[in-house]
Amino acid sequence: MKFIPGKDRKQTCLFPVSLDDSIDSENSVRSIDQFVDSLNLAELGFRSDFTENGPPAYNPAVLLKLYIYGYMNRIRSSRQLEKECRRNIEVMWLLESLAPDHNTISNFRKDNAKAIKKVFFATVQMARNFGLIGATLIAGDSTKFRAQNSKKNNFNKKKIQRHIDYIDNKLEQYNKALEQSDSENEKEVIKKDIDKHQGRRKEYEKLNAQLKASGEPQISTSDPDSKHLIVRNNITEVAYCVQSTVDADHNIPFDYLVTNKNDSKAMGQMLQRAKTILGTNTFTALYDKGYHTGSEFKTANKLGIKTLVAIPGIGRASQAPDPNYNSEHFKYNKEHDTYTCPQGNILKSNGSTYKGRNYRFKQYKTNKCKACPARALCTTSKANGKVVQRSEFHKYIEANAKSVLQNPDAYKKRQAIVEHPYGTIKRQWSFDHIMTKKTMQRASADVGFMFIAYNLKRIWNIIRKTNTPRVQDHWSLIRLITTVLTGFEEAYKQNSKYRILAPI
Repeated sequence: MKFIPGKDRKQTCLFPVSLDDSIDSENSVRSIDQFVDSLNLAELGFRSDFTENGPPAYNPAVLLKLYIYGYMNRIRSSRQLEKECRRNIEVMWLLESLAPDHNTISNFRKDNAKAIKKVFFATVQMARNFGLIGATLIAGDSTKFRAQNSKKNNFNKKKIQRHIDYIDNKLEQYNKALEQSDSENEKEVIKKDIDKHQGRRKEYEKLNAQLKASGEPQISTSDPDSKHLIVRNNITEVAYCVQSTVDADHNIPFDYLVTNKNDSKAMGQMLQRAKTILGTNTFTALYDKGYHTGSEFKTANKLGIKTLVAIPGIGRASQAPDPNYNSEHFKYNKEHDTYTCPQGNILKSNGSTYKGRNYRFKQYKTNKCKACPARALCTTSKANGKVVQRSEFHKYIEANAKSVLQNPDAYKKRQAIVEHPYGTIKRQWSFDHIMTKKTMQRASADVGFMFIAYNLKRIWNIIRKTNTPRVQDHWSLIRLITTVLTGFEEAYKQNSKYRILAPI
């Protein structure tokens, strides 16, 4: 059987192939090169002034190209990128054979979080100029990315106290053993153990003091901004929560925000950012039940934005023995400020408002509960009978429930819209953790490159599939990149919609 022969490694070429000839005209590195060269990196915040003393610095465009290429090819490690500079012919072409070391590569991502976010906004502007963002239907959600901080190095008050109690118990045992020991060698060993545990106790006392000073419920020692969060069901991780907003037309994210909090108070802020970025409030926003918070509905109402948020189930403590007697079946009379129960009895308020965890509310009840034949079906309370609470945000919650029931087909699109980027980034690319540590700002730089890579791949794949005459080949595409980004710098200077709207 014959096989295809290889070329002699020692054979020289009379006419050597240039680096440019080695890169196919359809290769995506040409688009990355054109995209970065189209940006004014100094305007976006990348450092461009360096002292003349010492060795010359790398142009920020070189490192930005390297990172975009790396993330688009599932390479995030600075050491791995350093290797690619010396062995990957595509990277050699892209960087013009430059090979920065891993410290330089790492520091670039660490020190340019805000500028990286502005590069992300440049991809959003490019998508808008191509007509890929409709700004009529958007969806928001969050996902958790594991931080560079183990559960072992995350502490709350109870965990610290548990460690201190354990150490105190061990010290008591060691002191008793020391009193009962007659051997000098044994005493020396016990004293060393006592000193070790006393040192550990001081460390936990120091952590406890830091926790009290911070005012936070928990503290992480390796990555201080990361928090112990519920990832799904009862599974927890020390992680960051990344909020994102995605346009429905082509599943393109146009905003992201790295946080260390859950979703309950996130919707209002993300809608404000979406309104500013898109320059309109005529869109409809879709969110899941984790965002179902009265104060956030009030914020959406003030912004004039229509929202469809999934209605969470009634908690077990609020369930009536018979579901037909749940408070949702009690009819509210706005004129008289009363509720009517399924039995026709009127529940009234005493006019007082009470303070809940995050809101104020009124209570409605009636003395007819005592003799009501349906009492056993309605409530398990033996003293007060049925009590219905109405929060200060109830009218906004009711309006959302009505919108969801009227637009069931629109809400069904939510998961397909917003989960598309997360599915690609986390499942297909395996980016399920944060590479950087120490601050939320550095974590934002890592997430920023994820979304830049996603947007560029998504945009280029979509426009390549179009049959429009102006995008018939790859060279037309990369010429258009410059065209669609024209005016981005001026727009950035004049209009706040391209600025970072909140701390990273």
